[in-house]
Amino acid sequence: MRLFITGMNHRTAPVEVRERLAFEEHALPAALGILKGRPGLLEGLILSTCNRVEIMVTADEQSDAEAVVEVFLAESRAVERDWVSPYLYRHDGPDAIRHLFRVASSLDSMVVGEPQILGQLKDAYALAKECGAVSGFLDLVLTRAFNVAKRVRSETDIGQSAVSVSYAAVELAKEIFDSLGGKRVLVVGAGKMAESAARHLRRAGVSEILVTNRTRARAEAMAEEVQGRVVDYEKFATAVADVDIVIASSGAPHFIITKEQMKGVIGRRRNRPMFLIDIAVPRNIEPQVNELDSVFLYDIDDLQRVVDTNLKGRIEVAGEAEEIIREEVERMVLRLKTREVTPTIVSLQEQLEVVRSAEIDRMRGKLGMLTPQQEEAIQAITRGIVNKIAHGPITELRKQAAEPSGIHLVSTIRKLFRLGEG
Repeated sequence: MRLFITGMNHRTAPVEVRERLAFEEHALPAALGILKGRPGLLEGLILSTCNRVEIMVTADEQSDAEAVVEVFLAESRAVERDWVSPYLYRHDGPDAIRHLFRVASSLDSMVVGEPQILGQLKDAYALAKECGAVSGFLDLVLTRAFNVAKRVRSETDIGQSAVSVSYAAVELAKEIFDSLGGKRVLVVGAGKMAESAARHLRRAGVSEILVTNRTRARAEAMAEEVQGRVVDYEKFATAVADVDIVIASSGAPHFIITKEQMKGVIGRRRNRPMFLIDIAVPRNIEPQVNELDSVFLYDIDDLQRVVDTNLKGRIEVAGEAEEIIREEVERMVLRLKTREVTPTIVSLQEQLEVVRSAEIDRMRGKLGMLTPQQEEAIQAITRGIVNKIAHGPITELRKQAAEPSGIHLVSTIRKLFRLGEG
């Protein structure tokens, strides 16, 4: 059994590619069922966020898992495989474990140390478990990833210095306006990222926060948390002209603010500047809005500039975390190798014993009646031959259990002796 991760993130793909490949939440159960049903795949998990889409699978040794996953991704997102392939990274075995541990620990995030990705990974894990797509091997590795993330946060200061994408958005707003004091804000969307942005804005001193969401109850709950006021979703377009900052983080699959709408808004505001930040994937605001005078539109990729500034002081902390990851990957790989080696040794011994016994039984007719001493001698001779044959492979398996090539040696032994999957 082998572990594979295929995916793309903010480093390998621009936002327009990521939003095209993102899975809608309601479509994930069906997608997981299709993924697990693909030939050679044993387990599967889909992690889809605004900054990454990753597919983790375990597969049997004979399958071309990378190709199977790429075809699945292309077909499920209705794109050509040749189009999506250049944006993808691929990790196998120990490299996949290391990548997973770094993702869980927020070392691979746009904003290193942000806690949101761990929650998203846990949600993806819970859904995959519920759908029966995660069981043994992948379950073990994911559970360890959560523990590694906890260790990184408890043993380093990475959590204390962390910022979220929503915080980076507020930092960018401070660059547009000298001060956020007295500014009015409209937050579109009541999800975790939108709520986080609203909290940061309140602490930054804005005078009023308006909250709107398709589900009014969720908007009311968030407005209470941030001491804001609810605006009916059907009427939020009218409220845009009365605010200085719009944070768009809705799950809508289309643009909810267009260039034509903003032309009228700027006219009513008499060209007073507005700051629009779109942290949604797919994007909520038509990109051409940025062509209008007095309008400053930034999407999630633009936040990288703020993120880079905030990350300068975290290099040392990230280095400490990377050392923890290195230790944990070695420990996990050794555990998995031991997990594979022991059943393989037992299977090899059982297989050779079956062959030995069958050959003796086949030759009994030619041997005639044997005395107890002769029977004992034949058993001892054949066992000795079998043990000598098995000694080399078994010794090497035990020796290689602590080496990077151990998993591949297990696979080779199982193939040579036709031990099947285990």
